[in-house]
Amino acid sequence: MKIIDELKDAKTIAIGGHVRPDGDCVGSVMGLYLYLRREMPEAEIDAYLEKPSDIFGCISHIKEIKSEFNMRKVYDVFIALDTVPERLGGAETTYRKARKKINIDHHISNPGCGDVSVVESQRSSTAELLYELMDQEKIDEEIAKALYIGIIHDTGVFRYSNTSPRTLQIAAELIKFGFDHAQINEDTFYEKSYLQTQIMGRAILESMRFLQDRCIVSVVSRRMMEFYQVTPKDLDGIVNQLQAVKGVDCAIFMYETGTLEYKVSLRSNGNVDVSAVAMKFGGGGHVRAAGCTMNGTYHDNINNLSIEIAEQLRNE
Repeated sequence: MKIIDELKDAKTIAIGGHVRPDGDCVGSVMGLYLYLRREMPEAEIDAYLEKPSDIFGCISHIKEIKSEFNMRKVYDVFIALDTVPERLGGAETTYRKARKKINIDHHISNPGCGDVSVVESQRSSTAELLYELMDQEKIDEEIAKALYIGIIHDTGVFRYSNTSPRTLQIAAELIKFGFDHAQINEDTFYEKSYLQTQIMGRAILESMRFLQDRCIVSVVSRRMMEFYQVTPKDLDGIVNQLQAVKGVDCAIFMYETGTLEYKVSLRSNGNVDVSAVAMKFGGGGHVRAAGCTMNGTYHDNINNLSIEIAEQLRNE
């Protein structure tokens, strides 16, 4: 399948991604947006996302993203990337109204939820999958840069186990366009502000190990976030640092989003299927990386998660 074949005769097209968009979500949405602008200049194309982090300012035309969602408009086609409709946030209503719905994703927990669904869980990222769905001869430097950003963010700059030989081949094709990929790695993935470094240090310092030290958990409260003057976007990377602790099979990081409400991120070295754990609580993701939202006290949430994790470790 080529994405352009599914858009014949479409006059209005919307593209959207999940709430709290990460690098793969932003890179995929913008990569496809730039590609369709080039291939379908007569069509009206809108990209919907919550406001992305400033670190993605290097992506061409990123300021054209719409963060206020048009609930009344009915598009010929709505393309949901890297997500299920329930996580489109304000764009969900618009997606469901569209005359044709396309869902492209790489999360194993996504059953496919469009008139056309392309879900390939063996892919490192939605950006990698999009590359395969595009006519590669029509990709230019700005499209390549956006897709590259998506790939590096979901592979940890090729450190994670979801990096396949094909992932590296595609990355090699993308950097042939000549953009400064080393600087993009530094600016969008590695570089942290002083406040981000402080909150990460606090989270690691106050982490706890449990289940015979095979699991580690840390939490950041709203009060702590206010003290360090950080937002949820500033907490990226904390769960990966927790997972890097020697001997840890599963890392849990959560931050408070409301009264008795927490956003939970889970990482695994493969001995725990964190996607299965997250799905128990209405979330999803991959075997080694997943997330969900949980209600209750911090301690109740840890107890509930530990029951699911312990069951898997017992059956290991």
